[in-house]
Amino acid sequence: MKKILQRLFEHKTLTRDEAKEVMLQIAKGSYNDTELTAFITVYLMRSITIAELQGFRDGLLELAVPVDMEGQKVMDIVGTGGDGKNTFNISTLACFVVAGAGKKVAKHGNYGATSVSGASNVMETLGYKFKNNNAQLKKEMDAANFTFLHAPLFHPALKAVASIRKNIGFRTFFNMLGPMVNPANPAYQLVGVYNREMARIYNYLLQETGNPFTIIHSLDGYDEISLTNDTKVITNKGEKVYSPEELGRRTVSPLDIYGGSTVDEAAKIFSRVLKGEGSWAQNAVVLANAAMALECTGDFKDYNEAYDTAVDSLESGKAFKSFQTLISMQ
Repeated sequence: MKKILQRLFEHKTLTRDEAKEVMLQIAKGSYNDTELTAFITVYLMRSITIAELQGFRDGLLELAVPVDMEGQKVMDIVGTGGDGKNTFNISTLACFVVAGAGKKVAKHGNYGATSVSGASNVMETLGYKFKNNNAQLKKEMDAANFTFLHAPLFHPALKAVASIRKNIGFRTFFNMLGPMVNPANPAYQLVGVYNREMARIYNYLLQETGNPFTIIHSLDGYDEISLTNDTKVITNKGEKVYSPEELGRRTVSPLDIYGGSTVDEAAKIFSRVLKGEGSWAQNAVVLANAAMALECTGDFKDYNEAYDTAVDSLESGKAFKSFQTLISMQ
C-alpha cells in the first residue's frame, strides 16, 4: 500500500487492473486502518477516474456473493448518498411503491455513512433481518415483490471499510460504487447522484451495460428527485431538465423532506408514509421517484401514466401490503 499511496500523492492515477487489485486486497484485510484511511482520503481531495472506478467495481463484483433471481427482471432504486441533506428514506419507500405496483425490486443498501439513517438502518429497525441466502431472498421476492440486499453481506471489501467510512463521515468513492455493484444484476436502475460530474460518470458506465437506466440529480444537490428544485434526468435515450411541477405537481421545501435526527425518528416517518399517513410533500416526493422508476421499465405510455400507477400503489395500500408481507417472513 505504501507504494500505491506514494504514487497517488504524486498526483498519478491507477489503471483499471491496479484499482481492481487494491479492492481485492482490501477485501482480504491486507491493509491496516491507517493505510485505508489515507487511501480513501486521496479521493476526497481529487476526482476519481473512470478507469479507477471501473477497477474498484470489478474487484467488488469478482468477490461478491451472487444472487440469482432465476430470470426475473428486477429493479433497483438507489442514491449514491453523501449529499449531506439528511432526507427521510425516499428511495427505499419508492421501492415499496414500485413493488406494490407489481414490479420486482432487489434493493441494494447499506447503513448511512453520512446520514442519520441509511436504507439498512431503517429496514433493520422495522424488523427486517439481513441475509444472503439465495433461496430466502427468492422466496421474499416471490411473495412481496421485494428483497433487500445489505451490501456488507455480499461484498467483503465493504465490510472491511465500514467503520472507517463511518468515522470519516464524508462521502467517499464507496458511495459511488454502491449502485454499480448490486449482486442481483438488476435489469432496470434508477440511480440518484449528488452532482453533475457523478451524473456524467454514471451515464458512461451505465451505457456500457446495455440495460435501461435513469439517472436523477436535483440541481440543488439532492441525490433523488427532491421537488425542491429542477431535476436533471438522464436515460439511455438522452437527457432533460424537469420542474418540480412536472414531476410532483408542486414544489416542496427542504424542511418538508427532513429525515429526523435519529434512526427511530426516520423509521417512524417511513412507517407513516408507507401507511398513507405522510404529509402531502412527503408523499409527492416518494411518488415522483417511484414514477420515474416505473417509467424506466418501459411498460408505461409516459411519466404521467407511471405516476398514476404509483399513486394507486400507495393510496390503495398495495405498497404497505408488500412491506407487511416482507416483514412477516422474517
